[in-house]
Amino acid sequence: MKKEKAVVVFSGGQDSTTCLFWALDKFEEVVAVTFDYNQRHAAEIECAKAIAEELGVEHHILDMGLLNQLAPNALTRSEIVVKDGTDGSLPSTFVPGRNLLFMSFAGVLASQLGAKHIITGVCETDFSGYPDCRDIFVKSLNVTLNLSMDEQFVIHTPLMWLNKAETWEMADKLGCFSFVRKKTLTCYNGVVSDGCGECPACKLRKQGLEDYLKVRAAI
Repeated sequence: MKKEKAVVVFSGGQDSTTCLFWALDKFEEVVAVTFDYNQRHAAEIECAKAIAEELGVEHHILDMGLLNQLAPNALTRSEIVVKDGTDGSLPSTFVPGRNLLFMSFAGVLASQLGAKHIITGVCETDFSGYPDCRDIFVKSLNVTLNLSMDEQFVIHTPLMWLNKAETWEMADKLGCFSFVRKKTLTCYNGVVSDGCGECPACKLRKQGLEDYLKVRAAI
């Protein structure tokens, strides 16, 4: 894979940034693509731009404003409260169709760039119940993209079976632990680095970090 080209679906968060470093380690040429769907915080786009620039990665930002119109939720409407799902319901942060659209457009971009590989940070272990983060969805979409464009894309999900502690461990092994901790934006309230500490994304990230640091200290 080292001599091939890859496209990373990139938000500037912990998971996608770890995947970006993973891709840089695996492929000769890496391109990042970020989707602007008028999400809750413009800081997410700015964070992604800053990271790509610092790493010297070609970066595309695609306008996906239509998704904002179609899917009102806590990530597209500031007046909607960020909260976990209850009694089997999805969290208020679930954006219907988001990963389907993102991966489809990433495939179109990859086709134009001559890239065979598409990387995404979706994860079934810590996926908050999002159906479009499941392995079965990714495998199905991989087949669909290849059939729709007569391509031979390979979708990579390096974090699919990792919990947050193991994701921190991967970042550490890739030599980007401090970078990911200090420069990424995972927080639903738009706070870079360790975040607000209160939203579901921050709590998950913090717990994973604490769990990993305990393991690392014991080695």
